[in-house]
Amino acid sequence: MQAVVIIGDNKMLTRKPVVAGQFYPAQHDGCVDEINEYLEEVPANKELPDTIAAGIVPHAGWTFSAALAAAVFSAIKQQHEKVHTFVIFGAAHSYFGNSPAICDKGHWVTPLGEITVNEELAEVIVKSGQAVSDSGAHRNEHSIEVQVPFIQYLFGGAKIVPIIVPPSRGAITLGQAVGDIISKQDKKIVCIGSTDLTHYGPHYGFEPMGTGADAIRWAGNVNDKKFIDFALRLEPEQMLTSAAENCNACGAGAAAAAVAAAKKLGKTEGLLLAQANSSEIMLKKMHSKTSDSVGYAAIVF
Repeated sequence: MQAVVIIGDNKMLTRKPVVAGQFYPAQHDGCVDEINEYLEEVPANKELPDTIAAGIVPHAGWTFSAALAAAVFSAIKQQHEKVHTFVIFGAAHSYFGNSPAICDKGHWVTPLGEITVNEELAEVIVKSGQAVSDSGAHRNEHSIEVQVPFIQYLFGGAKIVPIIVPPSRGAITLGQAVGDIISKQDKKIVCIGSTDLTHYGPHYGFEPMGTGADAIRWAGNVNDKKFIDFALRLEPEQMLTSAAENCNACGAGAAAAAVAAAKKLGKTEGLLLAQANSSEIMLKKMHSKTSDSVGYAAIVF
């Protein structure tokens, strides 16, 4: 279902789900059941930072990536019972503007109901000059939408600020500005960067190591690891460069913005909660082999 937009005024009243029933369940109970299943899979033995300022999550269909997203949101919930707002940096899959595009009005809808955009915080971010008001840019982007039910379920009453972030230097200045703005707030605000990692195989037109199990292992253990290591060291410039050179992140701008914000908020390192790829998940869940694979990582700062 398409989003409802006020024509000519660029103000989205209600952004309705576009991938419910495809990437995740279209019904309330189905969403809740799956979220609980993924939360139950989260390992309990990670030593988390005392406070969490940001996280990186994947955004594929829940079958493949939701366990990793659950690990991040569960970690945030363990350290912060209440979060007022999540600033969600999304990948620019179908948005080709030069500046980050913020949805600064209205509500988003998922099978779990409505969640409100924090219009006051969004306005401050727009006034910083690092993002433009463009709710329509979010109409068909799934990388933010698939995170929202986790927030609704775990953090009742929380608001969101959705921002699509192209993989340019502006991602870093945006993250720095958001981090500076958050540091002046008296409410808990967490940044989320949404990206998948290497899209490997003939389907994606990227197979520098050929095909087969060894090639897919290379995609995760070498190519994805380059991007992950830069993220863990809070090096957003190198994250953008690595993605451009190695094709190891589809939402490099979103992830770099989250890292830049975390760094601005005083974080000095990240914690890798989990890493996986769609090939191994398909083999485990569906007993099926494939020549294609997409990498995922769950990281908190």
